[in-house]
Amino acid sequence: MRAMVLRAPREPLAPAELPTPQPGPGEVLVRVRACAVCRTDLHVVDGELGEPKLPLVPGHQIVGVVEAAGPGVELPQGARVGIPWLGWTCGECAYCLRGLENLCRRARFVGYHRDGGYAEYAVADARYAFRLPEAYGDLEAAPLLCAGLIGYRCLRMAGDGERLGLYGFGAAAHLIAQVALSQGRRVFAFTRPGDQEAQAFARAVGVHWAGGSDELPPEPLDAAIVLAPVGALVVQALRATGPAGVVVCGGIHMTDIPSFPYRLLWEERVVRSVANLTRQDAVEFLALAPQVPVRVHARPYPLEAANEALAALRGGKVVGSAVLVP
Repeated sequence: MRAMVLRAPREPLAPAELPTPQPGPGEVLVRVRACAVCRTDLHVVDGELGEPKLPLVPGHQIVGVVEAAGPGVELPQGARVGIPWLGWTCGECAYCLRGLENLCRRARFVGYHRDGGYAEYAVADARYAFRLPEAYGDLEAAPLLCAGLIGYRCLRMAGDGERLGLYGFGAAAHLIAQVALSQGRRVFAFTRPGDQEAQAFARAVGVHWAGGSDELPPEPLDAAIVLAPVGALVVQALRATGPAGVVVCGGIHMTDIPSFPYRLLWEERVVRSVANLTRQDAVEFLALAPQVPVRVHARPYPLEAANEALAALRGGKVVGSAVLVP
């Protein structure tokens, strides 16, 4: 099968012909139809997340069709499924038993510990392969599987405040902004300073205000979600929130948060992170998305152009989501 392979961190992905993997007990073999490109892929490729499996096929926002199944799998051949970042959990540790499988100490992640979707085929644990809404084509469904799911978990952790700030208006923000707007919230979008294209995109999605991340919003926020991997934005978000405000850090990797005066945290403001996702997040969001309806802005790239797509994302040139198509 054709695949794009990471041989070593900080090196370009290399095209390769690999044997088609075979599913074991509880697993499915999926023929990949689309795989969205995520900033976490960048963190893996750029060496910011240590100890990935090497060589590695990246990619964890996979849309595909079940080609074969191992023993104990009920998914039928031909079923269209989505495969997200969380690829396996033990089901036995204290976190799993508390409904916090996203924090499982033995968890395995797709496109990091397990080969992912930058290929023609992928093998996945059937427990973490989700039926997809028919309302979305393959290209549009792929970004829902991480940008959508992580954004949804961030939104829940942010609470139900009316005035919501989104720092970094890309793949996740353009999806979750639509959910927040459908709930009657007012959304304030923060982009790289001077990024008029991203601000225009945010306004087209329907946000109430869009400006640079170095600006303060026209009124205090009840909550803010920091989706860009820039620690300084946490401090800026605290400046923008009012008393009892919540700042949620949605990335798996972020630069260091600078020191800041206690007065920015005082008045019961909260800073918290979101780590990974749970199967319940997937069930809830994939049911909710077509009801909103969440509209996905996706740009396709051929599989062999994976390095080009990653470079565009690294340079802030992707409006919406980049999606690889084998």
